[in-house]
Amino acid sequence: MKNTLQSHSLTSNNFESQRKELASVLAQFTSSDGPQKTEIPFLTLYRWNTPTAAACGVYEPSLTLVAQGSKRARLGGETYVYDQTHFLVTSVDLPVMTQVTGATKETPYLCLCFKIDLRRLSELMTEAERAERETIPEGRGIFVGQLSTPLLDAALRLVHLLETPQDIPVLAPLIEREILYRLLQSDQGMRLRHIARRESQSHQIAKAIDWLKMNYAKPLRIEELARRVSMSPSSLHHHFKAITAMSPLQYQKQFRLQEARRLMLTEMLDAASAGHQVGYESPSHFSREYCRLYGAPPLRDIVRLQNGEQTKGEFEQQL
Repeated sequence: MKNTLQSHSLTSNNFESQRKELASVLAQFTSSDGPQKTEIPFLTLYRWNTPTAAACGVYEPSLTLVAQGSKRARLGGETYVYDQTHFLVTSVDLPVMTQVTGATKETPYLCLCFKIDLRRLSELMTEAERAERETIPEGRGIFVGQLSTPLLDAALRLVHLLETPQDIPVLAPLIEREILYRLLQSDQGMRLRHIARRESQSHQIAKAIDWLKMNYAKPLRIEELARRVSMSPSSLHHHFKAITAMSPLQYQKQFRLQEARRLMLTEMLDAASAGHQVGYESPSHFSREYCRLYGAPPLRDIVRLQNGEQTKGEFEQQL
């Protein structure tokens, strides 16, 4: 019993030591708030010195690993909290609302975002998976898992490569492969295996999401989309909602409104032009749906964002 307790203590100490080291390296490579692209193509670093207002965005298939602080994401009516002992994985592109909740100037929020290549994940599964095919339950395309010491160790070695850029071309792909393997072996690995298997319904939903992203401004015909991914309309609707917490039509609406918001913020389009560009024929229809999602009409919302304000309870609104 004593040896078991000592082993657990050593493991805990090692985890905390690596976490602090990861936070130190991330702080070194993130001098200001926001995302920081790196010389590793699939790795982005983030820093926030204060809690943030709720923000909408699309999460691509990725692993978010927090070295310091905490954050939450909301999809539909469900909230996912991740921090320095829990990672977040999204296995398909999802429109979510996020908010950094744990951050101060002295201990800023620091995290890395590791983009998941589903093709490489599928190849790794073919090589490493057991011969028997376990039954994998369907679930959301977003989940929180317990961060393990091996996964943290691999992430730390990946970030350390930023200190020796000449090593990145050779060593980064090897560590990428290890991180994917560690995710497959995690307590939530079954979710990733379900998405990556080409014969699974989750994989077909991922294909439907890809089509919607590329064609969000076009009218959506469920029968046509179902044919494209070799599913019946009823099956498409059922499995799409199981993974994304919304129907294909709701997903398209989310994507349209987020893109319109981006166009008004970054390209200074007026509301009518932005709405038309993302597929709305009626400015009043666009304004109503925008207000329903963001809690304010387009012009008022954009002014609020530019002033760094947040409407009361925005994070708690149903996406």
